[in-house]
Amino acid sequence: MKIWIDLDNTPHVPFFKPIIRELEKKGYTVVLTARDAFQVCELATLCGLDYKKIGRHYGKNPFFKVLGLCWRSLQLLSFVIREKPVLGLSHGSRSQILLCNLLRIPTVMIMDYEHAQTPLLLQPRWEIIPKALSNELLQCKAKERILTYEGIKEDVYVPEFIPDPSLAAELNLNSDDVIVTVRPPANEAHYHNPESETLFVEFMERVCSTPGIKSILLPRNKLQEMQIRENWPQWFADFNVIIPAKAVDGLNLLWHSDLVVSGGGTMNREAAALNIPVYSIFRGKSGAVDRQLENEGRLVLIGNVDEVSNKILLQHRSKEATSTGLVPRKALSGIVEHIDAIMIKENYPSSL
Repeated sequence: MKIWIDLDNTPHVPFFKPIIRELEKKGYTVVLTARDAFQVCELATLCGLDYKKIGRHYGKNPFFKVLGLCWRSLQLLSFVIREKPVLGLSHGSRSQILLCNLLRIPTVMIMDYEHAQTPLLLQPRWEIIPKALSNELLQCKAKERILTYEGIKEDVYVPEFIPDPSLAAELNLNSDDVIVTVRPPANEAHYHNPESETLFVEFMERVCSTPGIKSILLPRNKLQEMQIRENWPQWFADFNVIIPAKAVDGLNLLWHSDLVVSGGGTMNREAAALNIPVYSIFRGKSGAVDRQLENEGRLVLIGNVDEVSNKILLQHRSKEATSTGLVPRKALSGIVEHIDAIMIKENYPSSL
């Protein structure tokens, strides 16, 4: 019984790593494809995953997005013909879902953001979601095929995290400095709001003008890095803003940080799962998971320029609270049990 997982975006790599392990323990064969976008392949290699690199990112132009989606689905076809999976599993891979729907291969989409746009041909057969989303309008309209799990998706892999102190030397981090990890907004995403970039620039200006602060900046791709360096060269003048030269373990970087400021969802929730102060400058539609974390006091949503100065606290934190506060959670076992149950219900060979 072969399950095909498509790694479409960077956060999918650490998320699926423990899921793959648990599925293989149950006797399933798992095959992987990865899109050459952001740092997906680099991180998958770092994590020791065996994958086939297929397709790439086509930028933010809507026309090229649609064209790229269709072209990557076509590129994936030979892989599917060869491997003959009986189930497609992803965290929102549109190329995989489109191809599987055309070939009548059942799909499972794990998702945690209810405002993502999903046209009819890209809708999955099954959805697995956090309970926080259970009252939201979801893409898979048949309620019996919407399954829920406890916690958030970051609970799947964060409890297995073990800090590696060597990163401090690698990035030349000084314990006297306040270390802040910064993730720019996803300016190529369909849900991007330009207000997020305003908040990002305002925060970086504040960081660069405050003594004793060192920021680790994580652009989403080389193009975004180039644009940042060209538009704000002054940020890099005194070496207090660092862009890592290669992919780093995201959780390990967060553990070395005193706070996190991010325009994206996954890094915010990873920080919350690690009990690290985190501030969201995401200005798209707020998701149910983020609202839940805000209500629990684990995430601070930044809504305007004034709050960049008034709400974000540039101060040291206790790392002992992070390294000792992680416990196994139900998210991983809940998701794997759902996939196992779906495989039983969908137990028929591929149409290929």
